[in-house]
Amino acid sequence: MSALLELDNVTVRYGPVTAVRQASLQVLPGEIVTLIGANGSGKTSILRAVSRLLKPASGSIVYFGEDIARVPAYLLPRKGLVHVPEGRIIFGTLTVQENLDLAAWWRVDADQVRADFTDVFAMFPRLADRRQQLGGTLSGGEQQMLALARGIMARPRIMLMDEPSMGLAPIVVRSIFAAIQRINEAGTAILLVEQNAHMALSIANRAYVLQTGRIVMSGDAKDLRDDPDIQAAYLG
Repeated sequence: MSALLELDNVTVRYGPVTAVRQASLQVLPGEIVTLIGANGSGKTSILRAVSRLLKPASGSIVYFGEDIARVPAYLLPRKGLVHVPEGRIIFGTLTVQENLDLAAWWRVDADQVRADFTDVFAMFPRLADRRQQLGGTLSGGEQQMLALARGIMARPRIMLMDEPSMGLAPIVVRSIFAAIQRINEAGTAILLVEQNAHMALSIANRAYVLQTGRIVMSGDAKDLRDDPDIQAAYLG
């Protein structure tokens, strides 16, 4: 099966500091692929390079058969590549409904947009109850639900998710991961960065392990979850 997303020897720098060193990875259609590693290992930098928020110093990023090195970041959601960033970054002064409207403003398939709103509110009933509430007044868990829902409204082929469980209570984390699985089961591939390595490996198909900007291990997520070295380093 051809890769939906493929990175080949990608290096990312912040000035003189190298954050990612010659990283190569693939995400196949329908997969959940997770990146695990300590803080500062380069996981977020990889997502930012894919979504064109950072320009790689070298290497190539191919999405759906297209080298996206020169595609402006704002056009990628129209191509089905959506980034749900760390910290949620919703529009706090807009309502839930307005946040979701903005995610779909460019779409011309009005009937499908209405169907997607129905699906999103069925997946996140708390958002349905709060659709006229300002985003900034939602709880952290509700804001994360809104960030995921906003991504869904762009009709992605692949979603890049950065730390979706950060700062959330365990019961909310479980609901967020259940939503991630439902998004994937609906046909969206996912590249997931998540500090909760145990949860990430439990839902992923494959995983890549990063240390100081390098991919040092990869394989089936369940095999990595059972690896003693991975358990000692990341699973506690």
